[in-house]
Amino acid sequence: MMGSVDRRQFLKKLAVGATAGAALGLGLAYGLNRKTVSRVTILKAKSYTENLTGLVKRALQNYPAVIERARGRRVVLKPNLVEYYEARGVNTHPALVAAAIEAFRSLGAREVLVAEGPGHQRDTEMLIEQSGLDNALKAGRAAFVDLNLDSTHSVPLRENYTRLGRLFFPDTILGADLVVSMPKLKTHHWVGATLSLKNMFGTVPGVKYGWPKNVLHWCGDQSIEKSIVDINLALQPGFAIVDGIEGMEGDGPLRGETVQSGVIIMGDNLTAVDATGARVMGLNPERLSYLRVMQRHGGTLSESRIEQLGEPVGAVRCDFKVLPTFAFLKLASASHNVPQENGGKRGRVVL
Repeated sequence: MMGSVDRRQFLKKLAVGATAGAALGLGLAYGLNRKTVSRVTILKAKSYTENLTGLVKRALQNYPAVIERARGRRVVLKPNLVEYYEARGVNTHPALVAAAIEAFRSLGAREVLVAEGPGHQRDTEMLIEQSGLDNALKAGRAAFVDLNLDSTHSVPLRENYTRLGRLFFPDTILGADLVVSMPKLKTHHWVGATLSLKNMFGTVPGVKYGWPKNVLHWCGDQSIEKSIVDINLALQPGFAIVDGIEGMEGDGPLRGETVQSGVIIMGDNLTAVDATGARVMGLNPERLSYLRVMQRHGGTLSESRIEQLGEPVGAVRCDFKVLPTFAFLKLASASHNVPQENGGKRGRVVL
C-alpha cells in the first residue's frame, strides 16, 4: 500500500507522463533514437543451484542507469506465475526471483516487491505456495502483490492499437520507479514466443478484464499482439531478466516440453532482449509481429544494433521445437533453409 505522499507523487507523475507521452507519441523508455545500440547480456547458468544472485549483480553492472534508477527507490519484479505446481519450464523459477530480490536490494533499492496477476489459475495464494515462490519471498523478505486485485487507474493508450482507448493498470505497477519483467523462455501457441514483452500481459488486472484476461485476448484481429504493444508502450518497463535456465518448447506456454537451455538473458530494452531470446531459441525475431511493431517505437530488433555482452548467441543457441503453425519463425541452420509460412508468404506485419 502506498502512503499518502507517495500516492500524490504517483498521481502527479501519471498525469505529467500521460501528457508528455501523448505529445511525443511514444513511450520514453523506448527512446527517441532508433539507431541507438542496446546492450543485452547473456549469462550461462546450468542449474538453479548456481550463485544466481552473483550472476544477476554482475550483469547489472552493465546497466549503470538502471542501478541509479533503482537506488533508494521502489523496484517491482514481475515474474511469470502460471501453474500451482513447481512446473519445470512453466513458471519463472523462485530461485531466480530470490536472486533478483537480493541483487536489487544489495545495489541500494529502498524496496523490492514481487507482483503478478495470474491469468491461468485464480487462487493466487495457493499458486504462490505450491509453485515455491513463497520460499523466495520469505528468503528475500519481500512482499507480494496480487495485481488482479490491486487498486487501479485508467491510463490513455499512446498508440491505441487495440482501439480500447484506455487500459486499467494496477497502482503497484504505475507507482513503481522500476518495473522488471522476469519471464520464462518459452514458445507460445498464439504468438510464437513469449518473453519479456508478452510477460507484461500479466499486469492487467483480472478484476477488470477477467480470467484469463479475455477482453485483451479477443478484442479483434491479432488482438494479443496489439495488446502486447499497447501494454508495453503504456507501462514502459525498464528492465528484463529472462529465465532461460530451463525453457519450454513445442506447445508452450503450458503444455510444451522442458528444454535445458542454460541461460539468463538481461537488458534494459525489452525488444532487444526478446529479439536476443528468440535468436537463442533458434527463431527469427523479425518474423514475430509484435517485435516488428515495437521496433517502430524505439525497440531494438536488428543484431547490428544490439551490443551482445557475456556469451555470444551462437555459443548458447538451442533450437526450440515450435508448433507447425509457427514453422516460418525458424532460423536457418547448417542443415536446412528457413521454413516459410503459407507456401512462401511472409509472416504478418500487424497493426
